[in-house]
Amino acid sequence: MSQALDTPPPTAPPAPEPAAPEAPAPVPAGSPAELAARYGLSVSGARPSLPAYVRQLWARRHFITSFATAKLTAQYSQAKLGQLWQVVNPLLNAAVYFLIFGVLMGTSRGVPDYVPFLVTGVFVWTFTQSSILAGTKAISGSLGLVRALHFPRASLPLSYCLQQLQQLLFSMAALVVILLVFGVPVAASWLLVVPALVLQFTFNAGAALFMARVGARTPDASQLMPFVLRTWMYASGVMYSLPVVLARTDLPHWVHHLLEYNPAAVYIDLMRFALIDSFPGSQLPDHVWAVALGWALLAGIGGFIYFWKAEETYGRG
Repeated sequence: MSQALDTPPPTAPPAPEPAAPEAPAPVPAGSPAELAARYGLSVSGARPSLPAYVRQLWARRHFITSFATAKLTAQYSQAKLGQLWQVVNPLLNAAVYFLIFGVLMGTSRGVPDYVPFLVTGVFVWTFTQSSILAGTKAISGSLGLVRALHFPRASLPLSYCLQQLQQLLFSMAALVVILLVFGVPVAASWLLVVPALVLQFTFNAGAALFMARVGARTPDASQLMPFVLRTWMYASGVMYSLPVVLARTDLPHWVHHLLEYNPAAVYIDLMRFALIDSFPGSQLPDHVWAVALGWALLAGIGGFIYFWKAEETYGRG
């Protein structure tokens, strides 16, 4: 009994020592660019190379044409006359210009076939004006689409230009009727309308791409452009014959060339030369086809590259 009472209690086993914390994994050394290259990462929305960008646009050609057609169809969908406004609208503009310039100001004097002359100028100028105005708002007015989907942003201004070309083709049907009513005969020179329109579309697309980048960075540009385009219209011989008006002035010779060789006047002159037999080649500037091609290449290529250089910035900020 005494031995049982004198036996010491069993000792508890020693508590295990806490495990040492694991050392953090070593961070790879190098710049962010080196790390991105090591793990195959790329910048989201980075600008592709110019050839790759062209291929992306070509792959979305069906989207561009479908988007242009949808915009054209929806433009007058709420109006009673519907798509007839595509023809009525430029005709009303031509009627207003005829009243003001042809009747009140007398600019029709010395210009044979003045009504076909005026309507052709108004239709061709409207094509350029509408393309540039639509291009200016192409990015800033479509921010929801730009931020939601990944696609080459040049698709937007190009589709707007294509929409304006489709609208011009509707107007050309009315122009043909006007030419025939006023006694302008059908001629083989009417085929020159096709290359003239191709050159003008290339110029308009380049100008729209240029202004799309400007409008994306400076939204106020869309408010300023109508005044710039209105001034350009008055300097392009839309409502009057530039050679006839310039012959009555004593402006410096370089001003004559500046007005005659400005791109809007060049494309208007080409269309009048192609469609109106009383508008002879003597009224065209020298080397007019070369000038038209030069303006198309300068604006088309220059505007495209200028827009592409800011591709990754659209829709941000």
